[in-house]
Amino acid sequence: MTDSPSPQHGDTLLLRNAHLLDLEAGTWREGDLLCVDGRIAPDADAPGDAEVLDVRGGFVLPGLIDAHVHVTAFTAALGSLASTPPSYVTAQAARIMGGMLDRGFTTVRDMAGADFGLARAQREGLVRGPRLAFGGKALSQTGGHGDSRDAGSWHHDEHPCCADHGRVADGVDAVRVAARDELRKGAHHIKVMASGGVASPTDRIDSTQYSPAELRAAVEEAEAANRYVAAHAYTARAVNRALEAGVRSIEHGNLIDDRSVELLTEHDAFLVPTLVTYWALKTEGREFGLSDDSWRKVDDVLGAGLGALERAARGGARIAYGSDLLGGMHRHQNEEFRIRSEVQKPLDVIRSATSVAAELLGMSGEIGTLAAGARADLLVLDGDPLADIAALADPARHQVAVVQGGRQVK
Repeated sequence: MTDSPSPQHGDTLLLRNAHLLDLEAGTWREGDLLCVDGRIAPDADAPGDAEVLDVRGGFVLPGLIDAHVHVTAFTAALGSLASTPPSYVTAQAARIMGGMLDRGFTTVRDMAGADFGLARAQREGLVRGPRLAFGGKALSQTGGHGDSRDAGSWHHDEHPCCADHGRVADGVDAVRVAARDELRKGAHHIKVMASGGVASPTDRIDSTQYSPAELRAAVEEAEAANRYVAAHAYTARAVNRALEAGVRSIEHGNLIDDRSVELLTEHDAFLVPTLVTYWALKTEGREFGLSDDSWRKVDDVLGAGLGALERAARGGARIAYGSDLLGGMHRHQNEEFRIRSEVQKPLDVIRSATSVAAELLGMSGEIGTLAAGARADLLVLDGDPLADIAALADPARHQVAVVQGGRQVK
């Protein structure tokens, strides 16, 4: 991934009187932090013309990373995106991305919908928002989670191959072509729909989708391009099939079992729970376009999420932060911190949104750390999130500043 808008040569920012988080040790260090040309600089005297931000004992963390977002999803009625003017979708995405940056997320991984154009616009400063790792359109079988046709649509051509957030590809050869096409368009990862989902109209949550051969075809194409595959999957049956096929990250995973956790660790894969979205969909989903049929499916996964998170954490799986919010529910992005803290220590939740997410994105040492040489993406809080996770869960009350690429952006 390329960086956010590049600072001009000589740009410096000095944060004074800070508590700096050592993620590995889980402790705070009092001191100053110098950012030069968009990177965290080794301890050194700041030049006289440096911009100084006195945080007065504030708590400084790496900029947050959300590993499961949909920046184009301005509505929960995802099927409607295919008939929405792209210019309007882009305007909505710019608004959504700006809100994410304001909540402290300086990098996000889009899991279907965003493309090279949005990533380039952010990189060049045309759109204010997080650095964007995108996967293009998710790959789905006919009748899968990425097929937005309802049961009354019987003509295959009523669903174009590349509509809204997904594209339909059936069979090994078609999956290879679709994966190669998304990679051609610059995708940082390939997403496949390996089970049923909430927002899709014709499948069941407990279905498995794509054959093992089709899943392996997507993995082979991604690995050939030095990329990886992420799989939407809920049940243990779907999760385990995807992991055995070589998928690198499991999205959601609410209904995993002990074997799922074993496979996650054996394959050095990641789990990306998205617990906040089920709470939001149940309480507000219909207000933002979720159909009644999809709303009723939320109960199938709502209650199991915390148990799956606890199971994965106990088993030593690598767990990254994700939100997966849609429509007006994006504003709840930070609530995931509070939900996860019910079963995880605050430090582990913070790591999921910093160092672990950076590893998933292949950017360890670049983001998600305060180490010298890393990109100067920073979040300043007025309270200690290790003592009270509300410092992260309530950004409007506790954020002092957001820094991206060495520049104060909020």
